Amino acid sequence: MKRTRNMTLLITGAAVLGSLLASGCATKKHVRTAVAPLERRIGQNEKTLAAHGKSIEELETAVSRADERAAGAQGQADRALKDAAKANDLASDAGRRADASRGAADQSMARANEVNGRLDRAVDGLDRAIDSLENYRVIAIERVLFSLGRSDLSDDAKAQLDRAAKEVQGQKRFVIEVEGFTDRTGSPEYNLALSRQRADAVVRYLTTTDKIPLRAIHTIGYGAGSPAADNGTRDGRKLNRRVEVRMLVADVETAGSKLQATRVSPQP
Repeated sequence: MKRTRNMTLLITGAAVLGSLLASGCATKKHVRTAVAPLERRIGQNEKTLAAHGKSIEELETAVSRADERAAGAQGQADRALKDAAKANDLASDAGRRADASRGAADQSMARANEVNGRLDRAVDGLDRAIDSLENYRVIAIERVLFSLGRSDLSDDAKAQLDRAAKEVQGQKRFVIEVEGFTDRTGSPEYNLALSRQRADAVVRYLTTTDKIPLRAIHTIGYGAGSPAADNGTRDGRKLNRRVEVRMLVADVETAGSKLQATRVSPQP
């Protein structure tokens, strides 16, 4: 009887064990059925995330390149602005220099006009002085030459003046014309002053050495006007650095004839 109970227990345990084994197999199948779709979805999500990651990486690369190009464009724009500012400064400076040049040119023109005006007045004065005299004739002409930029008399020049002075010594009525000239070296103002200095040197020598009365001398400086030779050559410029001295004496016969002609005959 004891064996029968043991067999019963054995059979019962085997049945229970079989039931449990059958239940475990069913559970594993259920798990595989439920988990497989999840694994597929997870795999798909991982692929999607990987694709998104690659796209994001490419986008970041593109953004970085765009930033680099933008930075380069900004640098070029900054350099262009600096170049434009520099060009504007240069243009402004050129404008200021042009204005200064125009101002200097206007001043030079004004000085030249003033010099020409003084020269014209001096010529008119000399013409009036000569016209106020009676008739005179030229008896001697001397051309005294000077060194470049100088107004002092050489020994040859003094000898020339002594020779010319002898022509009028003993004459009762005479006039000496002294005209100073220069070459074109230097400004008009400088040449005009230098021509006067040369004429003054001649007058000073005639009055102090040859004892010519100052009242008988008429002097003027012409500057570079009325050149005697071509200023484009060395010899020509040498001849233009001169003072021309003319000795004139009263022509009594001509003056008497004119006086006779101007007399009014009595009316009948």
